[in-house]
Amino acid sequence: QVQLVESGGGSVQAGGSLRLSCAAFGATYSTYYMYMGWFRQAPGKEREGVAAINSDEITSYADSVKGRFTISKDNAKNTLYLQMNSLKPEDTAMYYCAAGGFALTPAGYKYWGQGTQVTVSS
Repeated sequence: QVQLVESGGGSVQAGGSLRLSCAAFGATYSTYYMYMGWFRQAPGKEREGVAAINSDEITSYADSVKGRFTISKDNAKNTLYLQMNSLKPEDTAMYYCAAGGFALTPAGYKYWGQGTQVTVSS
């Protein structure tokens, strides 16, 4: 089993920045081998892919966050990050870390964190 624990959410004004972290715990797994991603879900909306990174550190981003968000991982620490800059009110959502899936498709991911709230005020 893999347990994912997110942190770093909060409330910021538009234009501000936040850095989300996701620590992965599990005796036989390493973030090195897993496709990992960040997803978000706003009230009344479906969960959507924000950014993903594979074992070769190839990244993919939703069009809405390209140029503003950066996904990265530290394999030694088994931790995934999401640096979010130039935040907009429409970025407000619960953000989830996930592992064991593919790219930005939520349905294929096997492991999920509990989520961390990001609120951006105008």
